[in-house]
Amino acid sequence: MRLIVLAALLPVLSACTWVELSPQANAIKVVPAGRPSSCQKLGEVAVSVKDKVAFYQRNDVKVRDELETLARNEALTLHADTIQPMGEPVDGEQRFGAYRCR
Repeated sequence: MRLIVLAALLPVLSACTWVELSPQANAIKVVPAGRPSSCQKLGEVAVSVKDKVAFYQRNDVKVRDELETLARNEALTLHADTIQPMGEPVDGEQRFGAYRCR
């Protein structure tokens, strides 16, 4: 019975976003690949989230969204105002370049 309940809840739980954007990180821009013009690179941030729950593969869009949100939150520690993905997510992990562009 517990297995049936767990199986029924997994799709619901995987649709939830567990990562919240901090109010300060709301101002951090996300730019596509390619070096941002007239920006100073401040460093890199590496972030990770669960991409699987038990045997269930989480929605790729949700995983990417959470990775971006975490990267924006982490960019605050570098005093960055812009982030850029350095590659595609792999197994729930991704690296972002952190820049000061303004």
